Amino acid sequence: MTIIRVPATTANLGAGFDCIGAALSMYNEFTFTPIETDSLVIAVQGLEAARVNTDATNLAYQAFLKLYSRIDRTPPVIQLEIRLGVPLARGLGSSATAIVGGLLGANILAGNPLSPAEIMQLAIEMEGHPDNVVPALIGGCRLAATAANGWAIADIPWHSSIVPVVAIPNFELSTEEARSVLPTEYSRADAIFNTAHLGLMVRGLETGNPEWLTAGLVDRIHQPYRQQLIPGYTDVEPAVIAAGGYGMVISGAGPTLLALTTVERAEAVAKAMTQAWATHNIQVDARSLAVDMQGAVIL
Repeated sequence: MTIIRVPATTANLGAGFDCIGAALSMYNEFTFTPIETDSLVIAVQGLEAARVNTDATNLAYQAFLKLYSRIDRTPPVIQLEIRLGVPLARGLGSSATAIVGGLLGANILAGNPLSPAEIMQLAIEMEGHPDNVVPALIGGCRLAATAANGWAIADIPWHSSIVPVVAIPNFELSTEEARSVLPTEYSRADAIFNTAHLGLMVRGLETGNPEWLTAGLVDRIHQPYRQQLIPGYTDVEPAVIAAGGYGMVISGAGPTLLALTTVERAEAVAKAMTQAWATHNIQVDARSLAVDMQGAVIL
């Protein structure tokens, strides 16, 4: 029996659209057990367990098969148990946890034929972009960029004074819908704006500088277009600032909103986000988290 714990992630951080993500202290667990039967068994526990596929289309199992296909070996029949702690379709990387969990579980049962770098490449292939699966796999805050030999992955230091606060609403937003509202072309001015503000955000995360963080969390590539899909967004953002947050972003494709603040102000920011959304009759689960520095681990 092999148990893999994989953290949630927040991606598209500020001006880092499709290239920066961070692992957060919420988790899904995947248990892989070879069994002496002819049929796959999948069992799921957790708040939204009934919505997770329990047949061969299950994403974690698809990742499991992907690795065995890559090494050209027949996969064993397994029992897969999933314990959910990351909400589905909320912009917190639930699909990335399944992909990473399935690949790691398969690699362990196969005797570790693939290196961490090869597993990362497989995960990116399955997800389609690196900003969720990379931090889910190796933890921390990560910048991913294409390079001549594949991907260049850089660690972004996260200052100990910065606390991420998530507000998870009681509605969903699909990645497909969130991508459909984005333009196909951007102006030179917007490209320059995001490039400059990405640099500010990276330095702000490293130093905790409030001015750099507030400026670096502003984006012109995706948030101006996606916020229309999130009722109450324009009320939640000023509430975060008034409560002492540095700023607010859409986590992943949304609808979860992520604020950055200090330890002392985290509770007030979470309360402000909850109250702002309540005026729109939207219930939220708002909580302060930590950046997970381990990534996926074998328990």
